[in-house]
Amino acid sequence: MDEWKSFPLEEDKEYLRQIVSNYFSIYDTKEDGNTFYINLPQDNTLDEKFEQLRLELRKIGFIPFLNYEGGEYILHIIKKPRLNTRPKWLNLLLFFTTIITTMLSGSILFLTEWSVKSMLLPKNLINGLIFFSVPLMAILGIHELGHYFVSKKHNVAASLPFFIPIPPNPVLPLGTLGAVISMREPIPNRKALIEIGIAGPIAGFLVSIPVCLIGLFLMQQNPIFADPSQTMQLNPPLLFTALSQLITLPTVPGKDIVIHPTAFAGWVGLLVTAINLLPAGQLDGGHIARGVLREKHKYASFAAIALLLLSSFFGGGWLFMAFFIIFFIGAGHPPALNEFVPLDARTKGLAVLAIIIFIMSFTPVPIS
Repeated sequence: MDEWKSFPLEEDKEYLRQIVSNYFSIYDTKEDGNTFYINLPQDNTLDEKFEQLRLELRKIGFIPFLNYEGGEYILHIIKKPRLNTRPKWLNLLLFFTTIITTMLSGSILFLTEWSVKSMLLPKNLINGLIFFSVPLMAILGIHELGHYFVSKKHNVAASLPFFIPIPPNPVLPLGTLGAVISMREPIPNRKALIEIGIAGPIAGFLVSIPVCLIGLFLMQQNPIFADPSQTMQLNPPLLFTALSQLITLPTVPGKDIVIHPTAFAGWVGLLVTAINLLPAGQLDGGHIARGVLREKHKYASFAAIALLLLSSFFGGGWLFMAFFIIFFIGAGHPPALNEFVPLDARTKGLAVLAIIIFIMSFTPVPIS
């Protein structure tokens, strides 16, 4: 359990012992400079009592976590690390900056020939805002808010979303690298890990569906065709392909239909969902893998990296994502405070749903 940074315990150990005794019978304790250890007896209500104890210790700045050694449970208590939280105005600044960069990127998508002057034309800016920025920001924002509200449900402190703007450019006209929230305290148990992990992908996936349908409808109503040798081809995931069967798109022999910016926003939303559901590190899929597999989650991380490396042989940019996981995210994931909570059928069903959403959103070669 060395993943949690701790500080020397300065408070009276007897005070902590008294709080714990309100929930458990204590028969042995020990301590070192950073951690207070309490041996606990077997208890059929361990999960419920541990959560109540966590919430009480949280109020006075301590974090408990459970370990199982030598056939018995050992409660560890450490001081809560000091966090350097960011002011909320930063969330707002990044949000509005990302609206601007995605609007400009959306404007680029309406150009037949790239130029700064054309990108800044009011008509193109309005189209970029309405048909690209708004749907893409809705997918990304609702994804992160899914994590945020489910974290609150489990009494886990989390930040509001931090959007990541990037300069608009004709090579990668996105204007953003997505959004993240910061978990400000450890996740309490396996069930919470899975529910918090899947909340964002479910929310973003559900928003991506109508965005894709609207984009496909707009492609049907105002089709634009291009020579395939002069364009970059986007390969659709299974869901996008299935949705395209609901709307008949016109065809022209020898030419490909150009994706509408709104449909492109939906495509990006599905790609982001697939990336987040990779069972690696502290991605959303990594949360789910840790919740289901506990310490064996690392094998799922290795499998995800292997999948990306294999897909990269066919192109599509997955090699970058594999290196990003290896060198920046890592294959590991810290445990929940209580990993001994059994998973009920509903929680297992959410893990299966995560696999289904990943399969529907992933494409081995996103870009040709």
